[in-house]
Amino acid sequence: MTPSKPVDHASRMERAYLSLDGLSVGDAFGERFFLPPTVALSMIQQRTTPQGPWGYTDDTEMALGIVQVLEAYGRIDQDALAKVFGNRYRENPYRGYGGAAHGILQAIHEGAPWRQVSSLVFEGSGSKGNGGAMRVAPLGAYFADDLGRVATEARASAEVTHFHPEGQAGAIAIAVAAAWASGWGQQHLASRQLFEVVLDHTPSGGTRRGLEKARALSLETSPVAAAKELGSGSRVISEDTVPFAVWCAARHLGHYEEALWSTVSGLGDRDTTCAIVGGIVSLSAGRASIPAAWLDARERLKLQV
Repeated sequence: MTPSKPVDHASRMERAYLSLDGLSVGDAFGERFFLPPTVALSMIQQRTTPQGPWGYTDDTEMALGIVQVLEAYGRIDQDALAKVFGNRYRENPYRGYGGAAHGILQAIHEGAPWRQVSSLVFEGSGSKGNGGAMRVAPLGAYFADDLGRVATEARASAEVTHFHPEGQAGAIAIAVAAAWASGWGQQHLASRQLFEVVLDHTPSGGTRRGLEKARALSLETSPVAAAKELGSGSRVISEDTVPFAVWCAARHLGHYEEALWSTVSGLGDRDTTCAIVGGIVSLSAGRASIPAAWLDARERLKLQV
């Protein structure tokens, strides 16, 4: 028997959909800047908004899967999530999935047990990529009233494809950041407190060490310098992506648009860093902070498959 959903399921989903909009617009925005570096940096410096339409990537596709499962179950059912991920992958495998993700999702779609598939990649260590983190902000929004539950559900959501503890640590960190951000405006919290809350729940390892490094970095540092110091996803792993994303979010909790311009200036895995930051900052800055023109430019979301 499926457990009943929380009595406030509708309001939880409202937060999740707000984060999903922030994430998907960030993803599609960042994807437009995979250009020669001189061209991309010139556009960023001049605040030249890319022309639409803006297609989204696997970051949004997998976030849609998480939201779909939350809508149906009010929690992360790992078997259901694996099935949704596999179905969404087969619906459109050309969203920019990484090589390991192609293998995992194809195998899951064909009926292989997700736990076996997820644990066998990278010679049995599992993936420590940034995929668990890139898609998880709406989950943090859904469980925002219970950070312990956020961490548990985030780990479960990542484990389906990221069996390595670092891949799961990144998901935990970003989900907790999103949960905390959803109460930022009402509680008048100090921006730097974000690091303390995230570190309270992130397990030891490379991702945590990167977050500690980000905490020590002044928010007055330029995003370009911060990206050089922390990494901005060029290695496509959690520890190279999550610290910079949390730092960018902390720097601009009240300003969605500026948060994305700052994040994309770090280049690297720019669709993913912008997706992560967008999913967090939309919750702290509010729906009105997402430019209407950017929402219009973003490809229409396909909520069910």
